[in-house]
Amino acid sequence: MKHNALTRRAAASQLAPFAVFPSRLAAVARHNARIVKQSASWLVRSREHVHYTYDLEPLNLEHLAWFVATVTGSRADAVRGYLAELQEDAELRRVLAGGLARSSRGATVDRVIRYGRRLGWYAFVRALRPEFVVETGTNRGFGSAVIAAALLRNGRGRLATVDFDDRSGELIAPPYDQVIEHVVGDSVEFLAGPVARRQPIDLLIVDSSHTPENDRAELDAATPLLAPEAVVLATKAYCWRVLPCWAEEQQREFLHFDEKPLDHWYRGVGIGASFPARVRA
Repeated sequence: MKHNALTRRAAASQLAPFAVFPSRLAAVARHNARIVKQSASWLVRSREHVHYTYDLEPLNLEHLAWFVATVTGSRADAVRGYLAELQEDAELRRVLAGGLARSSRGATVDRVIRYGRRLGWYAFVRALRPEFVVETGTNRGFGSAVIAAALLRNGRGRLATVDFDDRSGELIAPPYDQVIEHVVGDSVEFLAGPVARRQPIDLLIVDSSHTPENDRAELDAATPLLAPEAVVLATKAYCWRVLPCWAEEQQREFLHFDEKPLDHWYRGVGIGASFPARVRA
């Protein structure tokens, strides 16, 4: 009798996945239908083919505020204010939109200003009030302009940004160009040169490469240039371990913010942050 009961239970457990298969299939279908709908909408309304732009989900913005607050030692309500400050900056939106309208690559860009993780870059600059920011990977200069807007709001600090593409920096325009030094060249060579070595780096943003080897080379080149309380941000920390490994070697902290794009098929990127280690019990 006991053997028969055990046999029935074993058979039932084997059949259970098949019994709930319709509900599992429905859950997958709902998820895929949502992605297909978002993808179809994006294909119609967007012209972007790389460097996607998007807004962040409301809850994701709250997570971003706490992430920046934790890394910088700021109050979360202050960081929320910085995020709102950028979103409400009509002058920056006007300058960026004008630059996109004049872009030689206008056929592949959207003229709607969507900041995504760059909201976090702005908040980091506002919270840290750095004297010297270095960005590797200027691209069009979207992030550079955002950083410059925060520096101007602080009333202090300069940005040095480098990119190998001689078309880079097209969105760097007055009044933001007055606090930006844009260099075309190799990022590692730039970090070994006079511009990057002019003064200690308070905030380093690594965003130039599609290879972990280049990220590592940039971090190694920048290590002796960092101020004692410097914060290092990296875009690709979501897909490789370069920044957390470097942070551990340098006895620093590491955290990652995961982007959640609003109404977009793309999964997002995020911000990896390395910052001075705290005393542990």
